[in-house]
Amino acid sequence: MIFPVIIAGGNGSRLWPLSRQLNPKQFLPLADTELSMLQATILRLRGLDAALPRLICNEQHRFLAAEQLRQLDMEQASILLEPVGRNTAPAIALAALQACSEAQDPILLVLAADHLIQDVPAFHASIQAARPLAADGKLVTFGIVPNGPETGYGYIEKGEAVGTGGFAVNRFVEKPDLATARDYLASGNFFWNSGMFMFRASRYLQELERFQPKILAACRAALEGGAQDMHFTRVDHNAFAACPEDSIDYAVMEKTADAVMVPLDAGWSDIGSWSALWDVSPKDAEGNVFKGDVLSQATRNSYVHADSRLVTTVGVEDLVIVETKDAILVAHKDRVQDVKKLVEQIKGDGRHEHINHREVYRPWGMYDSIDNGHRYQVKRITVRPGAKLSVQMHHHRAEHWIVVSGTAQVTNGERTYLVSENESTYIPIGQIHALENPGVIPLELIEVQSGSYLGEDDIVRFEDKYGRA
Repeated sequence: MIFPVIIAGGNGSRLWPLSRQLNPKQFLPLADTELSMLQATILRLRGLDAALPRLICNEQHRFLAAEQLRQLDMEQASILLEPVGRNTAPAIALAALQACSEAQDPILLVLAADHLIQDVPAFHASIQAARPLAADGKLVTFGIVPNGPETGYGYIEKGEAVGTGGFAVNRFVEKPDLATARDYLASGNFFWNSGMFMFRASRYLQELERFQPKILAACRAALEGGAQDMHFTRVDHNAFAACPEDSIDYAVMEKTADAVMVPLDAGWSDIGSWSALWDVSPKDAEGNVFKGDVLSQATRNSYVHADSRLVTTVGVEDLVIVETKDAILVAHKDRVQDVKKLVEQIKGDGRHEHINHREVYRPWGMYDSIDNGHRYQVKRITVRPGAKLSVQMHHHRAEHWIVVSGTAQVTNGERTYLVSENESTYIPIGQIHALENPGVIPLELIEVQSGSYLGEDDIVRFEDKYGRA
């Protein structure tokens, strides 16, 4: 049986303003109207002899990941939490060590959570070709059959045939210039480096110990000092923070003598930019991709995403326009790689639009900050059936709750009572309080905050069913 390991780290800043630090692209439905990139990656494994996926994600994304697994009825899947990012070599080491403790030297299939693969049967065929090679002790990487002289990817040069469908790796090469990429394409011997792998857990750990023993030692210490917390495996923060940072390519794959490549021709894309998303999306007769409420006249070869309102275009060409509730991006398709620079500018200016959307997801539901001003803020809050916000207190703000639909169970100091539709209640500054949805439908309410400071860090938690500090 294959043990899938899905790496769901990263911020996807080139896909701002949809992708944000606390809600990055792997959790968004970019190439699909229903499924997030992560969910599509998981469902792509159906039909393989595979165990439940083992997800590796940033601690900040844990509840988002758990909710998306719950939507797929996969609550029992393992979620490994990284307290800090240390690149792919340590992340995979954590998964390999954990897998070896649960099974006898399993074969790991390492996938990224934010890749698009359009031809699932071809994807499965490449996995089946790689499986006997991995079982035989090889460290397999999947090389994407290139369809153009791409300068944004690293390349793999194939060598002699190994087994059925595999090739020895002559070398890994960095992202080339355009002329070199054209030479690679013409030769037929070079493939894009996909960042997907298959190997026995023990072989990866052996090679990591040989080439980067400090990484392996730090990961062992981090797991030994960790703990299980609901769906999550937490590792020791200090031990993992001390781990050297390195990718699996640099740490192992470029050094091992047992690297093997299996070609993959399955409509792959890493959706690394808005132009890449335009490339793989269905287009109208004028070459446009429209998402949401969009009206256009004389518009060609453009990508327009309307998140919350009508977006109109007249007489434009080769543009990317992305509208969200708190930001709008307008960029030429040839310059979308520079969106990352724009995000850095937002950070440098002390703004917050790179961190989260106006809609913020929590383990109990979500809230939408619909208005704010001097000493006040208004939120629309949705609480899932059976969910409960933490028992908490604020030093600087009072809150007024008005129930729009459903029923709220409110703890307000020493009192606990129900608040129904069109009813309201008031929480004074400094009052210990909690909010719970005891019903079977979502609870919708309007929260009006007032006070001298309205930041989310003005929360003192006394009790929390989700284990938050």
